Amino acid sequence: MPDATEDAAELVHGTCVALGHTAALLRGPSGAGKSDLALRFLYLARRGPAALASPILVADDQVWLVRHGERILVRAPKTIRGRMEVRGIGIVEVKSLAEAELALVVDLAPAGAIERMPDTDRTTLLLGVEVPTIALAPWEGSAPIKLAIALARARQS
Repeated sequence: MPDATEDAAELVHGTCVALGHTAALLRGPSGAGKSDLALRFLYLARRGPAALASPILVADDQVWLVRHGERILVRAPKTIRGRMEVRGIGIVEVKSLAEAELALVVDLAPAGAIERMPDTDRTTLLLGVEVPTIALAPWEGSAPIKLAIALARARQS
């Protein structure tokens, strides 16, 4: 929910993970692999792009987007904060971050739909703010590493 200093808010369907306080919003229909990709991302070893900041959950299934000036902040609804659905196991408690700055939107797609050399200028307009956007195939073994690389790049922008 927005407070008096914030411009606008919207609750969206998706999963949100972060490196440090820089977040990626994973989007796709139910069953697309958002929570599964997030789970594998959370358990990446602290190497490569995850070396400086540990991967952490912001929200699973529903994400509050809150505009604050020219930034989008992401939060979990209070009722699901620190909880994640793990298919075949159920709802589990995981370490989570109360708030992060959205730096990347990740649209999940089948592997055959992913371009080898994608347009790096692709963006998504959220609450009036342009956010860099990529497409990833969530079921590839390298998908959590690709997510970490893309999020680390977004942090540098």
